[in-house]
Amino acid sequence: MTTTIETSGPARGEWADDLEELAQRRAIAHAHGGEEQVARHHAAGKLTARERIDHLLDAGSFKEIGALAGGVKYGADRRRESFTPSNAVVGIGRIEGRRAVVAADDFTIRAGSSEGSVSEKWIFADRYAWEYKLPIVRLIDSAGGSVKLLDKLGHTKIPGYPLLPMTQLLGAVPVVGIALGACAGLGALRVASSHLAIMIRGKSQIFAGGPPVVKQALGMEIDKEALGGYDAMHRFSGTVHLAVDSEEEALQATRRFLSYLPANVWEQPPRIACEDPVDRRDPWLDRAIPADKRKIFQPRRILSAIFDQGSVFEMSPDFGGSVITCLARLDGHAVGVMTNNPMVMGGALTRAAALKMARFVDLCDTFHLPIVNLADQPGVMTGPDAEREGTLAAAMQALNAIEQSGVPWLAIVLRRCVGLAGAMLSPWHGPSGTALPNRYAWPSARWGSIPVEGGVAAAYKKDIAAAEDPVAHRLELEAHYHAISSPMRTAERFGVLDIVEPSATRPLLCAWVEDAVRVTARRLGPVGRTMR
Repeated sequence: MTTTIETSGPARGEWADDLEELAQRRAIAHAHGGEEQVARHHAAGKLTARERIDHLLDAGSFKEIGALAGGVKYGADRRRESFTPSNAVVGIGRIEGRRAVVAADDFTIRAGSSEGSVSEKWIFADRYAWEYKLPIVRLIDSAGGSVKLLDKLGHTKIPGYPLLPMTQLLGAVPVVGIALGACAGLGALRVASSHLAIMIRGKSQIFAGGPPVVKQALGMEIDKEALGGYDAMHRFSGTVHLAVDSEEEALQATRRFLSYLPANVWEQPPRIACEDPVDRRDPWLDRAIPADKRKIFQPRRILSAIFDQGSVFEMSPDFGGSVITCLARLDGHAVGVMTNNPMVMGGALTRAAALKMARFVDLCDTFHLPIVNLADQPGVMTGPDAEREGTLAAAMQALNAIEQSGVPWLAIVLRRCVGLAGAMLSPWHGPSGTALPNRYAWPSARWGSIPVEGGVAAAYKKDIAAAEDPVAHRLELEAHYHAISSPMRTAERFGVLDIVEPSATRPLLCAWVEDAVRVTARRLGPVGRTMR
């Protein structure tokens, strides 16, 4: 972004002095914290606030608001002696031609701290996004608050900002928060309160209170990365949905994420041109699932083979890894996609995976994205650790999110569909609340209340022990029940709509998505709930 500040030239009439003062203040604001601070910022491998905005928005589209806000010291002659700009840069621009609000912290001015900000600026940005129903991107690089702010205020206050529509935004417009440094307190909250939270590996951290606060409260020595880095915030807590290696990658991911979503819940998700044939069939899919049940398969390759080429955008890949959640496209239409990952915990529904599913279903339901579930679900994770950490409670949260969703679903059982987790294949109703669910299966699918092997071992424990050849008797019983559990028998009773050749999956989904988007067009508006 290049801004020309006119500070000289022909006289501008009787307002020349005022226009000159205005130009000088804008020039100071655009210099951020000054040459030395900007150089130090660049040396740390970081972009300035306005450089970040340049990378995010369409070229030349940013219109800044409030560049003149800040602290001014006046002399005895009532003229400006110094001007320190606010460390919040806000405004409106375009992303792929669509209007969006941006609020960026300027770390070169008092480390982005709220002590040096004019909070009304980023409150205005949030409220503008809320009032005008536009997406908002928050570029957070804030060291948090400071006790020194009390001297500035002269009093304390109950925490919070009553005019900040943080929760309302989540039910109305897409919100992205990017952690671009150490984000504490309110900065951490502004990152986490989003539909897509992103952090930079090794360069950004998120925590309610930083290491000095932890030491004072708990007597514990800990560094920023161990406290709120990639492992803590992405892999284990799931606070952020995406961890990337550079600021540029984070900003590009933001542009891509927003391309799947409408500007607000009163609009439909945009459709893009698609050159990938709707009748494309990948023969590899017919052999994607091994006949040997002990062998795993490649779920991400299956997704690439079915959805529009290059359209899969995965969210929270390292959190709750036994389930994969992603945005993708079918014939140019945006959809939400879930599938199990047998490479992690055998695909079992862990507490983290259940929370991840609930959050993802809420996202899709909020923004009217039809959902495709490609299931290989062996059941809810069990064992003493899983039970103690509340896996069943989290599974029920995911189940509730699924049953409350009002978008169209299409589910295909790829391999296993067992127990409570198997019951979460899709809602038991259609979008209208009355239609039967759209459920299909591949020939490799098997389902039931419990796995055959475990069920046989429990139900025939005494018989197997008493048999002349216990192993042979157990295998005979398992073969008997496996035959009964063939998906063909369920299809005979219309328990699934059809058994689909795997290579025919894309044509099936592309035909269905035409009907699905018609349904979502009839339900535009808020769904009455936000993120979990």
